[in-house]
Amino acid sequence: MRSLLRMGMVCGLLAAFAGGSGVRAQQAAPPNRNFRVAVYIPVNIVERMANDPAWLRSSWQQINRGVRIDKVYIETYRSRNIAPDADIDAVKKFFGGQGVQVAGGIAYSDVDNGQFTSFCYTNPADRAYVKHVAELTARHFNEIILDDFFFNNTKEPSDIAAKGNESWSAFRLKQMDEVSRDLVTGPARAVNPKVKIIIKFPNWYPSFQENGYDLAVEPKIFSGIYTGTETRDPVITDQLLQQYESYEIIRYFDNVDPGRNGGGWVDTFSIRYIDRYPEQLWDTVLAKTPQIVLFEYTLLLRPAPAGNRAAWADLPTSFDYNNLFGDKMPDFAAVAGKALDEIDPVIGKLGKPLGVAVYRPLNSTGEDFLPVYLGELGLPVEMYPQFPASAKTVVLTEAAQHDPQIMEKIKAHLMAGGNVVITSGLLHAMQAPIAQICGLRDTGREMMPTEYWGAYGAGNGANMGSSPPLMMPEIHFFTNDAWPLIRGTANGGGAPILLMDRYGRGVLYALTVPDNFSDLYSLPVGVLNSLRHYLGADLPVQLEGPSQVSLMEYDNGTFVVESFRDAPVSIRVSVAGADRQIRNLVTNEMVTANAPTATTGFHHFAPRGPRRSSFELTILPHSYEAFAVEGMASGGR
Repeated sequence: MRSLLRMGMVCGLLAAFAGGSGVRAQQAAPPNRNFRVAVYIPVNIVERMANDPAWLRSSWQQINRGVRIDKVYIETYRSRNIAPDADIDAVKKFFGGQGVQVAGGIAYSDVDNGQFTSFCYTNPADRAYVKHVAELTARHFNEIILDDFFFNNTKEPSDIAAKGNESWSAFRLKQMDEVSRDLVTGPARAVNPKVKIIIKFPNWYPSFQENGYDLAVEPKIFSGIYTGTETRDPVITDQLLQQYESYEIIRYFDNVDPGRNGGGWVDTFSIRYIDRYPEQLWDTVLAKTPQIVLFEYTLLLRPAPAGNRAAWADLPTSFDYNNLFGDKMPDFAAVAGKALDEIDPVIGKLGKPLGVAVYRPLNSTGEDFLPVYLGELGLPVEMYPQFPASAKTVVLTEAAQHDPQIMEKIKAHLMAGGNVVITSGLLHAMQAPIAQICGLRDTGREMMPTEYWGAYGAGNGANMGSSPPLMMPEIHFFTNDAWPLIRGTANGGGAPILLMDRYGRGVLYALTVPDNFSDLYSLPVGVLNSLRHYLGADLPVQLEGPSQVSLMEYDNGTFVVESFRDAPVSIRVSVAGADRQIRNLVTNEMVTANAPTATTGFHHFAPRGPRRSSFELTILPHSYEAFAVEGMASGGR
């Protein structure tokens, strides 16, 4: 009786599909031209769609009014729930009839117990189950994406016995490589030789290796990768992910697997104000990803309240919630549609992203997420899994210690005339080897500077401003062997914040990082400006101003400035070359450069370089502005 009832429901769904092919044409959102938009449908929603064709039809109309969907991922499995074949076929056929591309999805999670739990891959029953899910899904789809539960965190007696004396990281990396080949991609391709399986890597990449996510090997096993860009709120969530990561992680994974990073993935969870959702969408596509996945179907149907945005509610911000929706409460589909429509024309005018070269070896850890904080300071970051020897300046965090040849690479880069920036974390981890280049030493003591001084060269330092006491490691250096470019003082004592030492034809810089990375945001503007000048000296565009304003720049003379602050902020951007102008990519308004000013004496905060044109800008809260540099330089270098 139950099977007959289900058959009747499926037939009803197919009938609804047959008569509903014009759904999208009723009030469809305009198509996105510069990126594709997809939505993920979890397995329980797939089953609801098959059982309730009227709800499927009405919910699709609602979503489609808000945001144009190019593709859907139809999940077959999650948390010990496998969708029936008939349900998968019916839902797949419905969306195919709407002109929407369809693909499969798998969330390889075990039973949900409130914490993320993986399968036990030393358990023969679990291994057979995982293989069965891969084979079933491959029978239905030529493309499958793995949601970010394809890791291993079990420590069952069988795991402990299999691990032996290996570290958990080494054991799990090897194990998940085998699982990828023997239980997922191999069986799926045996069932369907055309199938492409994409692995979605989540947002917590510094911990990947401890859970078996293998950035070094798995991209070679799978047909492509995907990127979790759901950074959510930086304060209330346990991960404390900073906003800039939605951009930075795409750039890193693009360099991990060039040409095969399929896109970003954003959800609606853990936001205190509605602007946080558009920010994640914007930063994902600003990284020039070809597609963005919205997780998940039913979340797009939910109301999207304004949240805690009273401080900027009356300002015409980039996502002007009050002006867009008035007194009517939108759903998240409408919010996504408006946010993506807003930025779509801009994306088409941007070139290839540029940034300060940061080297993070594959499967490494150390000073986790520090490059994201640098991005929040207004330094565009381009992170690489291999040492970027072609870059003039390379930044190395503590994670670089995981490259056994790192010292040879540092020396070679300096000898060739490049610059290397090491952090205090890397100095602490590799103090003896680094002493071959420069006699720096982590004293083991802490300092709490409140005043900052700097100048390039000998003489009295110029005051760079003050901050609350910030806990920082104290670095010792030898006078006239290394030079403090920025130093912090408190109660008459002090220590360097940025040091330089010449080696070969290049320069080694040492950057002192606060114990709490968020304290970087409290550094005075003078310190931040100087850091940007030194670390970003090779970039065509530089930013001056307070923290939590990010700069994204591109190789065709365009750039975007985005503020994550709660109030309007005044900044200055400078571009290489004299007599330049910048044009707003949305309004076409031209912005004229300030009159040039000369810095003389000991108080200039960076070596003199090419002439630059500077522009004063005001960025509204949780907003972005996009510009193109125009005009020919007339003064030369």
